[in-house]
Amino acid sequence: MKHLLASTCLVAGLLAMTGAARAECGDVTIASMNWQSAEVLAAVDKFILTEGYGCNAEVIVGDTVPTITSMVEKGDPDLAPEGWVDLLPDVVNRGLEEGKLVGAAVALSDAAVQGWWMPKYVADANPDIKTIDDAFKHPELFPDPEDKSKGAVHNGPQGWGGTVVTSQLYKAYGGEAANFTLVDTGSAAGLDGSIAKAYERKEGWLGYYWAPTALLGKYEMVKLEHGVPYDAAEWKRCNTVADCPDPKKNDWPKDKVQTLVTKAFAERAGEDVMGYLNTRAWSNDTVNKLMAWMTDNQSSGDDGAKHFLKENEALWKEWVSPEVAEKVKAAL
Repeated sequence: MKHLLASTCLVAGLLAMTGAARAECGDVTIASMNWQSAEVLAAVDKFILTEGYGCNAEVIVGDTVPTITSMVEKGDPDLAPEGWVDLLPDVVNRGLEEGKLVGAAVALSDAAVQGWWMPKYVADANPDIKTIDDAFKHPELFPDPEDKSKGAVHNGPQGWGGTVVTSQLYKAYGGEAANFTLVDTGSAAGLDGSIAKAYERKEGWLGYYWAPTALLGKYEMVKLEHGVPYDAAEWKRCNTVADCPDPKKNDWPKDKVQTLVTKAFAERAGEDVMGYLNTRAWSNDTVNKLMAWMTDNQSSGDDGAKHFLKENEALWKEWVSPEVAEKVKAAL
């Protein structure tokens, strides 16, 4: 009877400890933004916080401006895994300064990247082409689909900020004088299709794109260098202004993508959970390949998260303690 009583007390104690651990983290709302990389990162966080740390995690629909603004003004949701802070600097800085937001890990370790790209097989065959100026010396390597006597720079659809910048850089680097045309691909699908077509035929291609994206996980591309340092004033004055007549050569700044947490959640979550959120980061290459898998398999964010956790154990185990890692592995 004594042994039974002792065992009962032990089990009750362990249950109480488990309940306390779950209560420490408690409920957590995670914003899943309306694009693929943010969706899968939110799903990864939900799985690890739920299975590894005993949180009661819920994913909700979000978007950059309303989500971050709500976090600052209302303290909800608790967590934005993929916050593009450079798109909303005033709101983010105010939240940090007023102690309403906490900046956790930089989610994309090498930042979000935009610029001009070419296929890796072109780069490998022409190691002298490193910059936009280098590429403009070789229109024959990047033929215009409508006029093979000219080179082409493929642009994004109207309405994109990257389309405006590409148009201005085309002028700044002397694209017309270099015998290049600026090709309007018409839509995101048209832009993607132009890359896929070039890759299937092993033809030259040059144009605007960005990472992380599923397409760059499927087709290996090399980003061209700009050959000049970034000039923030010139970027604001002319490179991003469609009707500015005299754009200068400029580098394309990277976008900081950071995990943001409300102050209230950071305080109640505890050191272990915040230790994870302050450590968890992955590269564009990792995300590109994961999104390519998701696209090919028509997978949801939850499916993508499980695939990532199964295939990249060495990476994510660096984010958590051995004890948490065992719980996550067991749940898979």
